[in-house]
Amino acid sequence: MSPTAALLVKRLQNRPREKNMTTSLGAISRRPMFLFILCSFLVQGVCFSKGEIKKELCCQKDNKDVYLFTLKNDDGMVAEISNFGGVIYRLYVPDRNRKLANVVLGLDSVQNYFRSNPHFGALIGRFSNRIANASFTLDSMTYHLTVNSHHKNTIHGGAIGFDKIVWNATDSMTNEGPSLQLTHLSPDGHEGFPGNLSVTVVYTLTNENALRIDYYATTDKPTVVNFTNHCYFNLAGEGNGDVLRHQMTIRADKYTPVDDEGIPTGEIKDVAGTPYDFRTPRAIGSSMLLPQGYDNNFVLNHPLNQLGLAATVFERESGRTMEVFTTEPGVQFFTAHGLNGTFSGESGKKYESSYGFCLETEHFPDSPHRPNFPSTVLRPGEKFHSITLFKFSVRKD
Repeated sequence: MSPTAALLVKRLQNRPREKNMTTSLGAISRRPMFLFILCSFLVQGVCFSKGEIKKELCCQKDNKDVYLFTLKNDDGMVAEISNFGGVIYRLYVPDRNRKLANVVLGLDSVQNYFRSNPHFGALIGRFSNRIANASFTLDSMTYHLTVNSHHKNTIHGGAIGFDKIVWNATDSMTNEGPSLQLTHLSPDGHEGFPGNLSVTVVYTLTNENALRIDYYATTDKPTVVNFTNHCYFNLAGEGNGDVLRHQMTIRADKYTPVDDEGIPTGEIKDVAGTPYDFRTPRAIGSSMLLPQGYDNNFVLNHPLNQLGLAATVFERESGRTMEVFTTEPGVQFFTAHGLNGTFSGESGKKYESSYGFCLETEHFPDSPHRPNFPSTVLRPGEKFHSITLFKFSVRKD
């Protein structure tokens, strides 16, 4: 029974007793007024809405069917996800008044994701973030990757990363909630990376209002992997202004400084006394690094491969709170300062600078060149598995 229904029953049970009236739920439920109120709740979907999955064929890309999957959990939260790029297309989350709003930035049609865009809501791989000089050496072999950043580096898996492919998709209802499984075989040499890499990504919209992402991978040659999702969030609702007043907490005592091209220097520094100190809640814009905003990797405090709380974000007007849990060692905090009105989504409002933020859970940038960073090497016979959850709730204050 939902909290709302339970409260209703409790109030009816506490009413003054009439002569010969029993306070059992069975007796109360026979009263016409009770039935009228209960039916009203059912019609409005407040009490007993159930999870479901819908699948819509949108178009074709590379001779493959592109679908939009709509996942709805028992609480009414909704996630729309495409098998093109694994894109989180829309994510509807209730506010403190139970009003749903889409809290992710994106484009106004699935087909528009075929064109160049700043990775709205997309899966990123084989290697998220940057690798310096578009190359790395592993077991005495040097591999040359696609150059697509600052004329000499690679970023987000190269020119055709996970965000630009049509994934095989299977949906199912689980005990946790509706789920979507995406699979892809990335061939040996794709974008310069070695090994036939078998990848599975599972999105689950849990009945506790969390969007869980499980990443799995195996390889037949030694390689490097680093996966994430590049979702842009605005807890006030997509298109509703910038996120600079969102209250941010990041559980990280340290961060990795970068050069002018976003490549880590190899240092791991304390956040204390710097604009990177989000260990206690504060507004994102309270000490904003201008004009570039934030685009930095934070070294999370929890042990590697253990699911831990990475960040918490609160938006006061809606009351929405998002907690980010992950097994990854780092999170890239990005304030979308590059948005300039070129793109718009469901609301039709143009996305300007800092209209969203990303919390990309991942290993550190340029890890293949930094032996002091957690390793991103995956070898034959090993199984990669990483978990990230975006859990939503509301605050009354």
